[in-house]
Amino acid sequence: MSTELHAVTGAFGFSGRYIARNLLDRGRNVITLTNSLHRPNPFGESVKAYPFNFDKPEKLTESLSGVSVLYNTYWVRFNYKTFGYSTAIQNTFALFEAAKKAGVKRIVHTSITNPSESSPYEYFRDKAIIEKNLIESGISYAILRPAVLFGKEGILINNIAWALRKFPYFSIFGDGNYRLQPIYVDDFAKLAAEQGEKSENTIINAIGPETFSYRELIEEIGSIIGKKRPFISVPPAFGYFFALIIGKFVHDVMLTKDEIKGLMDNLLYVDAPPAGKTKLTEWVRENADILGSHYESELARRKK
Repeated sequence: MSTELHAVTGAFGFSGRYIARNLLDRGRNVITLTNSLHRPNPFGESVKAYPFNFDKPEKLTESLSGVSVLYNTYWVRFNYKTFGYSTAIQNTFALFEAAKKAGVKRIVHTSITNPSESSPYEYFRDKAIIEKNLIESGISYAILRPAVLFGKEGILINNIAWALRKFPYFSIFGDGNYRLQPIYVDDFAKLAAEQGEKSENTIINAIGPETFSYRELIEEIGSIIGKKRPFISVPPAFGYFFALIIGKFVHDVMLTKDEIKGLMDNLLYVDAPPAGKTKLTEWVRENADILGSHYESELARRKK
């Protein structure tokens, strides 16, 4: 067992849980920073949990005391009445500052493909702002840029399968020829853990081995789970409105305008070698019986 201490944000959530598990498997000592201290700890005594304490910088710094590597997955998917991008930016800045004061040697940070400070989309623009802040912090960094993460607890791929099971047709925005490159969450976690063992500054496009057009992705999933549906091409505004209606019934924000427009602008595609090995198509085949059997709610997770 290594005596080095590694901290993961959100180890009770999706990607953070996989990163923590990979680190434990490598013999690392792991703690987590979380807003969900009331959740059951899937790691028991192996991972001690501390509150984020974004509003108490000295407490946040104290929690990171002795930490060698920080793995940051903290973010929000959309603006909501109880959380939003502007708060997430300030909280992330506070996290990086606390890490610096605590003497953290390296930060492995989760970003997004194609971030840009000039992006018209707040999600991608704010991700770029955070990357810049980390780069200028002086702390050794690895910035990982996934397009879409998939896994048993994932939201996007599951809810596509759910919609295919639930409705007699599937609406796509425009022609559906824009591309995306999903990466398996455990492959992503392994990449993060590997980068935690290095020291050079790096930015990695964390994409999977398969590239799909959106239309192809829906066709593949539908075929594998036995729910192929005819497509209806709709304008983005209509697709967003339809997602709002579904969201009312499932008590969630199903899609955002930034997600739709970013997807259609090919921002979830990069010309780069794959960082993961697991094929989405093979994973869907292995999980065809359960994929999409229920809706995965972002808001329900946050409330829990």
